[in-house]
Amino acid sequence: MAIVFISPKERQKMFFIGITVIFLLFLVAISLIVFLSQPPKVQPKLVFNKAKITINMETFDSEKFKKLQLLPQMDIQFSYEAVDKRKKQITGFISSPSIKKAKEDLESRGLIVSKIKEVSPGRDNPFTAYYSLSTIAPTVSKKQNKK
Repeated sequence: MAIVFISPKERQKMFFIGITVIFLLFLVAISLIVFLSQPPKVQPKLVFNKAKITINMETFDSEKFKKLQLLPQMDIQFSYEAVDKRKKQITGFISSPSIKKAKEDLESRGLIVSKIKEVSPGRDNPFTAYYSLSTIAPTVSKKQNKK
């Protein structure tokens, strides 16, 4: 019978260590190839395709085009403070194409305009609710507390 100096468990252990080392070297080699490689550089091609556009100017000579009307001028909103014939202070809003026309409209109503300015569109705080419910808490007078 032969004398064996390395036990079967030792041989098995060395075998698994060897396979593990080879596997790790394989993984390191693959990862270096994958992560350190760069794509080949390609020269960009400049391509210019000229657009085939034709403009039909005959449309401007057609009857439909000649019958078109301009859109009406949009009215601007103004806030005003005025005094009427009875010396009563009135504040309000009026829409007109210009501030001059707004003053003329107010004066034609018999008002003396003291202050007029253009109202900017939108709200100061867009996060406030449009309609807020305000509840008034009942107050107790001192006379009711004494009873």
